[in-house]
Amino acid sequence: QVQLAESGGGSVQSGGSLKLSCAVSGAASSGAWMAWFRQGPGQGREGREVVAQITLDGTATYTESVKGRFTISQDNTNNTLYLHMNSLKPEDTAMYYCAYECLFAAAGRCPVYAHWGKGTQVTVSS
Repeated sequence: QVQLAESGGGSVQSGGSLKLSCAVSGAASSGAWMAWFRQGPGQGREGREVVAQITLDGTATYTESVKGRFTISQDNTNNTLYLHMNSLKPEDTAMYYCAYECLFAAAGRCPVYAHWGKGTQVTVSS
């Protein structure tokens, strides 16, 4: 059974940086698409938005609001997904979730994943 464990969240001031990690266990060696989503304060699960995703061939895509500030990467030797976040803004405040194995993709984007972590909180103060 695939399990995801996020870490690295915290509270920072505007302009600061954080590095999120997602440890993956129980996954097939063939790998899968992975992504970071976030869910803002007061939003339900339906409000969860994809922040960044990375495909099997390493292609990374980002939501417009984080382009140039966030970088998604993965280390296949230790089965870990990362999200490097720089120049953080108060509007980046959210619970961040790691997701594994795309179930449905269209136009290079995947909104539906099979496995989710429990999330890590990021709070950015102005």
